[in-house]
Amino acid sequence: MQFTDMRALRAIYTHQRFLKPISLPNPSLISFQDPTFSRHFHSSEEPRRAWSVFSPSPKASIRSDGGDSESQEEMSPARLVNGVSEIEKGKSDRSVGKVKSGSGSVKNGKGKVKTSWVCDDCGETHGQWLGKCRSCEQFNTLKQFSERSDDGIGVSEKVRSWLPRGEVQPVRLNDVNRGISWMDRRIPLHGTFGSEVATVLGGGIVPGSLIFIGGDPGVGKSTLVLQIAALIAERQELGKASSVVYVSGEESIEQIGSRADRMGIEADDLFLYSSTDIEDIFKKIQSIAPQALIVDSIQTVYLEGVAGSSGSIGQVKECTSALLAFAKRTNIPVFLIGHVNKSGEIAGPRVLEHIVDVVLYMEGEKHSSYRLLRSVKNRFGSTDELGVFEMSQSGLQAVSNPGAMFLGEQVSDSEYLAGVAVAVIMDGSRSFLIEIQALCVTGQTVLQHVNGIQASRASMIISVLAKQAGLKLQENAIFLNVVSGLTLKETAGDLAVAAAICSSFLESPIPNSTAFIGEIGLCGELRLVSAMDKRIHTLAKLGYKTCIVPKLAEESLKGTPGFEFIKIIGCENLKEVIKNMFRSN
Repeated sequence: MQFTDMRALRAIYTHQRFLKPISLPNPSLISFQDPTFSRHFHSSEEPRRAWSVFSPSPKASIRSDGGDSESQEEMSPARLVNGVSEIEKGKSDRSVGKVKSGSGSVKNGKGKVKTSWVCDDCGETHGQWLGKCRSCEQFNTLKQFSERSDDGIGVSEKVRSWLPRGEVQPVRLNDVNRGISWMDRRIPLHGTFGSEVATVLGGGIVPGSLIFIGGDPGVGKSTLVLQIAALIAERQELGKASSVVYVSGEESIEQIGSRADRMGIEADDLFLYSSTDIEDIFKKIQSIAPQALIVDSIQTVYLEGVAGSSGSIGQVKECTSALLAFAKRTNIPVFLIGHVNKSGEIAGPRVLEHIVDVVLYMEGEKHSSYRLLRSVKNRFGSTDELGVFEMSQSGLQAVSNPGAMFLGEQVSDSEYLAGVAVAVIMDGSRSFLIEIQALCVTGQTVLQHVNGIQASRASMIISVLAKQAGLKLQENAIFLNVVSGLTLKETAGDLAVAAAICSSFLESPIPNSTAFIGEIGLCGELRLVSAMDKRIHTLAKLGYKTCIVPKLAEESLKGTPGFEFIKIIGCENLKEVIKNMFRSN
C-alpha cells in the first residue's frame, strides 16, 4: 500500500464521527473508485456499514441510511471540508432547533432574542453579567435585558409603521433656519404659572421634544402636567384649536375629570384616554392630531413584541424609544411622568435619562405646601433654573416671592431672638433666604448637636471661633438648626452659622434687617462666594438694610445700581464681624 493511500484511510477513520453511514448494494465489498487505489477490503461475517469517501468525480451522490429523498444532495469535492459536508452541518443545526448568531443572540421559531445586561445606575450595556459595572464601578447593578423581534423585524421598524409615512432627506442648515423665528421654536405658556414652568424649560416647550417629569408619589406630578395641558389646549393661534391628549395608565378618565373639575379646568380641546398599550395609543390619537401628548406614567405602558412586563428594563427602554421616534417624526412634544425609587432616582433603567431631551424633578416635603421644579437635564436650555410653586386646592400656584419662603416669622428686636442669623443661599439661578438658629448652653452632657448642617462643617466653624476669635466655647453645648427642615450644603452660609453662635454665646440679638454672606477659612478669614450680586439683589428686593460680606466683595460691589438702599459692610475676618455686630460686648 502506498503512503498516500494510508493517509486517505487515516483521514476517513478520523472524521467518521461527523458523517452518516451509507448503504451499499453489496455490503460485503467496499471498492474505492480511485484508479490509483484499487484494493478490495472484505468485511466480516456480519454486514457493516460503509462511510462516504472522497470521490474524484465532479459530482457524487450521498444518501443517508434511511434513504430519504429529501436528504439527497449533490456535492463537489470543494464543498467537503475536513470530511464534513455542508448538508450534514445543516441537518445538525435543524436537529438542535436553535442557531446562535455571531453577536451572541439566539434565533428560534418565534424570532430573534438578544440578551444583554444593563447597569441600573449608569445605563452601560454589558455582554454578560458582572458583579461590578465597568463604567460606574457599582456592585450588583446589572439587570438582564432581553430584546426580541419577530421574523427579524426590530421594534424600531414596527414603530415606523405606526408613524406618518414620508421620505426624509438631508436638509441644508440654512434651509432649516430660514423663516423661523425664536417664537416659532417654542410653545409659550402664559400666566404666572406658565411663566414659571417656561423658565425651567428654557423659554417654553420645544416642538418634538421628549420631556420626563419625575418625583415621589403624591408630590403633584399629575397636577403639574394637567395644568400644562390646560394651558396648551386653551391657547388659540390663527383660529386653530390646540388639542392635547392626556393618556393615563394608572387612573380612569373619570378620576382625571374629577381632578380637573376641582382645579377649575374647562378646556374643550383637552382629550382624556386611559390605556397602557403604546400601539393602541398611537392609533387612537392619529385622528385627533394633537399638539401635545402626555403619558402618565411610563412605568405602566407596554409595547407588543418586547419581553418583560410593564415597568421592566426592556419595556421602559423600548416604550421610551418608541415615544421619542413619535415625537421626532410628528414634531409633537411628549410629556412622560415617572416615579422615583427610595433613593430619589428614576425608577427603572438609567438609560431613560439618556434617551429623553429634558429631565425635570419635582420635589417637596410632606409637611410643606411648597414644591420645587428642578431641571436636571435640558438640551434646549440651562439646568440652573428652578421653579417654585405652592400646592393649593385649585392646583399649583407660582410663588411670587420665593426668596422669603423659608424665612420664619419676623419679630421686632428682642433679647429672646439671640442666636438667629439669616443666610443667603443659591439653588440653581435662584437665591433664597434661610434662618439659622444657634443655642449655647452650659452644663450639658451633649457637646454638639446639629440639624440641617454638616457635622464636620459645624465642628470646623466652632473650632475656628474658639481659636481665631477667642470665644471660650469649650464648656458649652452648642445646638444648631436650619429652619423649615432644609439642609445647608454650600459654604456661603458659614458666616451666618458663626454669627448665630456668637449671638447666642454673647446673648446679643442680631437685627432682623441684617443678613450674612461669606465662607470661613481655617485662619478665621472671610472668603468670597459666587453670585454675590444676585444674593444682595434678593436682599434689597426683600427690604433688608444691612449685609455683612467679605472685604473683597465690598470693593467689587461699590456703585452697583439697585444697592443704594442697602448697607454693605466688608470684613476681613471673624474678629471684625464681632466688632461690627456686637460692639457693646
